[in-house]
Amino acid sequence: MIDLLRDNPLLLLFVVAAIGYPIGRITVAGVSLGVAAVLFAGLAVGALDPDLQLPEIIYNLGLVLFVYTIGLSSGRGFFSALRRRGPRDNLFAAGVLAFAAVLSTGAYVLLDLSAAHTAGLFAGSVTNTPALAAVLDYLRLNPPPGPIDQILAEPVVAYSVTYPMGVVGVILAILLVRRLWRIDYATEARAMPDLPAVESRLTNRTIRVTRPEATDVPIATLVQRHGWDVVFGRYRHGQETRLVTADTLLAPGDLITAVGTEEELERVTAALGETSNEQLDLARHELDFRRIFVSNPKVVGHRLRDLNLPQQFGAVITRVRRGDVDFLPSGDTVLEPGDRVRVVTARSNMDAVSRFLGDSYRALSEIDILTFGLGLALGLLLGLVPIPLPGGLSFTLGLAGGPLIVALVLGSLERTGPLVWSLPYSANLTIRQMGLIFFLAGVGTRAGHPFVTTIVERSGLLLFAAGVVVTTTTAFLALWVGYRLLRIPMGVLIGMVAGIHTQPAVLGFALEQTDNELPNVGYAAVYPIATVAKIVLAQVLLMVLIR
Repeated sequence: MIDLLRDNPLLLLFVVAAIGYPIGRITVAGVSLGVAAVLFAGLAVGALDPDLQLPEIIYNLGLVLFVYTIGLSSGRGFFSALRRRGPRDNLFAAGVLAFAAVLSTGAYVLLDLSAAHTAGLFAGSVTNTPALAAVLDYLRLNPPPGPIDQILAEPVVAYSVTYPMGVVGVILAILLVRRLWRIDYATEARAMPDLPAVESRLTNRTIRVTRPEATDVPIATLVQRHGWDVVFGRYRHGQETRLVTADTLLAPGDLITAVGTEEELERVTAALGETSNEQLDLARHELDFRRIFVSNPKVVGHRLRDLNLPQQFGAVITRVRRGDVDFLPSGDTVLEPGDRVRVVTARSNMDAVSRFLGDSYRALSEIDILTFGLGLALGLLLGLVPIPLPGGLSFTLGLAGGPLIVALVLGSLERTGPLVWSLPYSANLTIRQMGLIFFLAGVGTRAGHPFVTTIVERSGLLLFAAGVVVTTTTAFLALWVGYRLLRIPMGVLIGMVAGIHTQPAVLGFALEQTDNELPNVGYAAVYPIATVAKIVLAQVLLMVLIR
């Protein structure tokens, strides 16, 4: 069986995935590992034989696909968060990593490690392959006394021993703080409607207008005056039902429908009048409503106000469903491929609105290979560009950093002229998951045997223990400071911790735990600075300790 798997890497890949994925679905005390279990399956299989390793191209392909799709889906949220909290988040990430470097220096002193071992310990504890590559490059250019082959092997061994716990330690820290602090991710997410893809539990209500101060005033003025976060659909004046527009004037006795959260609808009802038992939205003989898929490339990436639906078709969008989440649209809402929008319009106009928006499920299953391939190529090229640092050093963003940064930019742009960069929601999730599985299986099989063989030696045990201390202490510090001092919501914070460790496996686990997109926002917010900081700190460790 080992010979068969060794000679057939694709078979090895899917055996590891088939073993790990169902294990990740096993729930113990309400907690499961999710797709991160593929990593452990890879470690177990890789430990059986040193040649049971997936080709590097599989690992790299999975990494590129994963970070690129993460960037596309997080672009708008990333730049929105950057404008509000960018300096704080970046300083937080850099400070946590500097603390990890200090802990690694402590291991160097206490355990009498070499400088090369220490740099590898740091890179493995914070799970950063580009940092390890930077260490090896620095040692080649500035070799210390001794056999160069042995010196170059030292950081690789330290990295291999500490890397698995660099992933596991962070996952365990997240599980423990959730238990200790009784984190409810769903409740937390509902309290953050300003962040993307957060469920807000929308509902409809019909309101009878009885307040004199709410009459003969344009709806737009009422919304601005009271700061309501609702969408009005239709209203009935006498026997006539019409769509609500910004200029609509209400009169006593009118019925009007509103969509929003229960709390917000209570505010609107108190200002307008009283709740009506008559369900105006079910009266469909004049105005009708329909859920329509957004699949027309000419519509995707444009703001709702620019589409001008009320003037073109006499139509109003009252809800947008993206993935499994409904949220209220606004004039600034940008439609993405795969969105399902609830449209209210005259029955005679419904087919025209459907054609305009696309309403083709088949079109949503197709990926625009031109923009997908072009975006990935731009990201890979950016990852190859050497970026100079003071002192004659340089670094590259690599396969992870380059595609992520390009995807963040493209995800925020949505489209450039006729080119639509975003992917349908379902396609993005599918590619993301496949990429993560490829990545985890590759990492696990390549680290499995070195991990087991080194851990049985005393030096390996010491390195392993040091890595556990660096990883878990850094993770707990980040979670405590972020949650208790900086008041960062835990859903965002665990994504930031995954980004600080530049670890897709932890991010995948965080997404499984929260069941929303908040970890993606935190991950994307700190990943670029974390990548740069670890590359720089790993080389600084060598410069300081070798001298």
